[in-house]
Amino acid sequence: LTETIPIAAGSGIPVVAVLYRLAPEHPFPAALDDALAVYQALEKDHGANRIGVFGTSAGAGLSGQLVAKLTSMGRPMPAALGYFSGNADVSVKGDSESWMPGPGFDWIAAYAGTTPLTDPILSPIHGDITGFPPTLLITSTRDFLLSPTAIFARALTEKGVDARLVVFDGLPHAFWSYMDIPESNQANELIARFFKDKMAAE
Repeated sequence: LTETIPIAAGSGIPVVAVLYRLAPEHPFPAALDDALAVYQALEKDHGANRIGVFGTSAGAGLSGQLVAKLTSMGRPMPAALGYFSGNADVSVKGDSESWMPGPGFDWIAAYAGTTPLTDPILSPIHGDITGFPPTLLITSTRDFLLSPTAIFARALTEKGVDARLVVFDGLPHAFWSYMDIPESNQANELIARFFKDKMAAE
């Protein structure tokens, strides 16, 4: 609710939450299959250029994987991608993961299952990202996924994608999802405006 209601209210765009299957009981690509099924159902009624995709943390990773999957299928891209505190390359650890506390368990192994960590869908940075849609990336300086979010932003920019990285100061991982502070409102306003602008342009 904290990730959908503020965006719907701020943008005026309906938001659909995907209740995807979770690891370790359902490793990759179960969650991706669920997200793809919802996306394809929406695409039948609205068309890709009327759809935006976003997620936070694991949801950010899944959003990037969905766009990578659509790329591999030769499908039209959504109008915009919101990638909020995620990891597009689970085969390596960034600097921020080496000194800030994470989940406390090997979530990558639980999620990836038997899939190679450099698989271009599981880790989109290893695939073709040149056709990714305009992307807003948000993180913060006390976020253990600061490094991978920033690395993905740079990779997208290097490939000519319209990628915008916003880094908040002194706040923890995915703070906008659970902290009642002014910065959460600011982050949600940024997200809502991004989708409103990009989807109106299509």
